[in-house]
This record gives sequence, C-alpha cells and structure tokens, in this order.
Amino acid sequence: MKKNILTVVMAFTFGFVNAQEKADMAFGVKGGLNISTITNADVDGVNSKSLVGFHVGFFGEFMISNTFAIQPEVLYSAQGTKFEFEGLDGDLKLDYITIPVMAKYYVADAFSLEVGPQIGFLVSAKAKSGGESEDVKDELKSTDVSLNFGLGYDITENFMIGARYNFGLTRLQDELFPDEDESKNSVFQISIGYKF
Repeated sequence: MKKNILTVVMAFTFGFVNAQEKADMAFGVKGGLNISTITNADVDGVNSKSLVGFHVGFFGEFMISNTFAIQPEVLYSAQGTKFEFEGLDGDLKLDYITIPVMAKYYVADAFSLEVGPQIGFLVSAKAKSGGESEDVKDELKSTDVSLNFGLGYDITENFMIGARYNFGLTRLQDELFPDEDESKNSVFQISIGYKF
C-alpha cells in the first residue's frame, strides 16, 4: 500500500513536470524547526503542549512558468506533543519520512505562496514519562495524510527561507486517542534551504 501511494505521488509529480517542454529545474537541501502538537490530545485529565522538533531533507523545484512551480520534497520530520498527566510530564515523539508535493505561486520575484498534499510514513513512535520510555509505534497508523499551506522568500538566488503549516487529515489511532475524528497531527515549520 505504501509503495503504491508513493508511486502514484511521484509519477504524477514527475509526469506533470516532464510534460513541460522547457521547465527550469533546481534541486536543494532544506531543514529547520518544527513546533508540533496533536489535536484533541487533552482527554481524561491529560493536558497537551507543543513539542519542539526539527525537519531536514531534499527538494526539487520545477518552474512551469515564470510564476508557477511544483516542488516535491522528501523530509525527515520529528514531531509529536508534550503532555502532563497527574503531575507527571512526558512527551510523545513521532518521527516520519514525509513527502510533500507543493504548488508554488510567485506573487513577486522572490516571494511565493504554496499549498499541497503530503503523505508521511511513521518511522518511530515513543512515549516517555517519569524516566520510562515505551515504543507505541504499533498502536498508531503507519501513514499520515495531511495538507500544507505556506510561504517562501528567496533571499538570494541560492538561499531561501519559508514557513509552513501542516494540517493533519487522518486520525492517528483511537486506542491512544479516544476521539478518533479529531486526534491528528498539527505542525508549524520554519525552514531555511539552499538551491544548487
């Protein structure tokens, strides 16, 4: 299933790009800060807070016209949430390999708005509290589908910065989070990148 979804996403992206006769292409690396939480994690006396993590990976930017581009990415993303329960502090750390495919519109020479879908594959999931750590990967869904909204600014021809909000569309799992319709990933990202 994972391979099929990945194949469809990549085939659509690169097929669309290859259909353009003279698309300008650039590749690069990016990384930055994640501020993440899980929606509706405040249940049964649990108070949740944002968890600070990071993301790092590669991207390609394919210019379709002077103002429009497609930007597929492959990122390692460390996210999750902090929580407090009966006086004990802990956290739930979720590590994903994510594949966003962003449509970028340049509203000015260096400033762009972006939107696009993302699929994430869960690499690890650990709950920590009171010095104890537990692997909870088997209790969570292995894939996560979300929608990204963001903006970017090209500082120079090679260096860029960006901000993005990742809105989870699929629930994590009802065993850990009883309200299955609302327990989803929510991630705010600040990035810096370099185009080769």
